[in-house]
This record gives sequence, structure tokens and C-alpha cells, in this order.
Amino acid sequence: MEKTDIELNAVATVGLDLARHVFQVHAVDAAGRVVMSRALRRKDVLAFF
Repeated sequence: MEKTDIELNAVATVGLDLARHVFQVHAVDAAGRVVMSRALRRKDVLAFF
């Protein structure tokens, strides 16, 4: 899994779309702009957070 530099102070809301094998993670700032959007396999979700 690759590392991504995201300024955590900018993140206001994190959404996690649960699925059987691939989860979608979305982070937005206070203005509603997308900060990050990523697909993660089930085995990588815990390490990501």
C-alpha cells in the first residue's frame, strides 16, 4: 500500500463506503471540497486508518 501525504487538519469529514471486498474512503474539508478519495481492499483498511 502506498503512502499519501494528506494534511489532516484539512479533513472535516471521512466517509467509508462498505462493500464485500473493496471499500471506498472519501475525505472532505469544511468547505465540502474533496481532499481524498481512494479504494482500499478489505485487508488494507485497518492499516490505512
